[in-house]
Amino acid sequence: MIAASITLANVRRAYSGLAVVDDVSLTAPAGKVLALLGPSGSGKSTILRLIAGLEAVDGGEIKLGDETVSTPARTQAPEQRRVGIVFQDYALFPHLNAIANVSFGLNLRSKDRATNERQALAWLDRVGLAHRAKAFPHELSGGEQQRVALARALAPGPRAVLLDEPFSGLDPLLRATLRETALAAIKDSGATAVFVTHDSEEALLVADRLAILKAGKLLQEAAPREAYDHPASLDAAAALGAINVFEGVVQNGRIATPFGDVPTTGLADGARAHAVARLEAVEPTPGTQARLIDRRPHGADDLVRIEANEIVWRALISPRLQLGERVNVALQPSGVFAFSVAG
Repeated sequence: MIAASITLANVRRAYSGLAVVDDVSLTAPAGKVLALLGPSGSGKSTILRLIAGLEAVDGGEIKLGDETVSTPARTQAPEQRRVGIVFQDYALFPHLNAIANVSFGLNLRSKDRATNERQALAWLDRVGLAHRAKAFPHELSGGEQQRVALARALAPGPRAVLLDEPFSGLDPLLRATLRETALAAIKDSGATAVFVTHDSEEALLVADRLAILKAGKLLQEAAPREAYDHPASLDAAAALGAINVFEGVVQNGRIATPFGDVPTTGLADGARAHAVARLEAVEPTPGTQARLIDRRPHGADDLVRIEANEIVWRALISPRLQLGERVNVALQPSGVFAFSVAG
């Protein structure tokens, strides 16, 4: 099956009059991974269900390639869409062993069970589980069950595969390993993928394209680096990692903060605006401007808090400054932004 792009145009879905997906337009390019990033209630999983055909749209349309599969007047059945789904809770058939679970979708398409079983075993081998082919779900670990679920989704050759926070229940080390296995298998399959996550680091790692959502609205759709370096709004910036925020007034094209000036673009003098700085853009050095009031290990760096004029910002720095030390602060232009205060 040839991978299909997935296009949402002005899609809306409401429950009891409340829009949980509100005029969303985005595209998952064919053969690429689109990550949907946002907190609980942002509409991510609902979008996945709309793409799969498990729910109908209330407005707009969804296309797989050139084929329109969802409009308010018509919803193509899920089994006709050739889309695989990997759920957070695995959703394996408990009465079937691993190879039978993977064979299930193949058996719906072909009665050649011997060939189907060979294909299923090949996919289990691709995810490192050929040796567990005869094991039942209750005999498998959580990570093994999720790999079976992935193999089951990919085995029939779907045009697209949808993954709904598939690794959120796993420990961090297993999660990272399984994520790499899954991405490699998806790339090998050639399928388009839509990957739902609330983890910004995971979204940046998996995505070819990134869509940031909040309260049913699309905040930004871009390449991951573009979204990180050029966020479209305060909320979009915050979605991709910790930030410092200071509300001030634009004067001479800048916002003066206790830690330095943040340049603005397209904001009129006198306008109230938020100055935003990513943690890695805040660089303290010995001086007099502020005081380091807290430090915590954060991998190779330290996470520190710096106070100036009763305002506290955070920074990620190499462990060289001492608690209580006076510092000056430099703000790196690549990690600072300014956004108008709404309303």
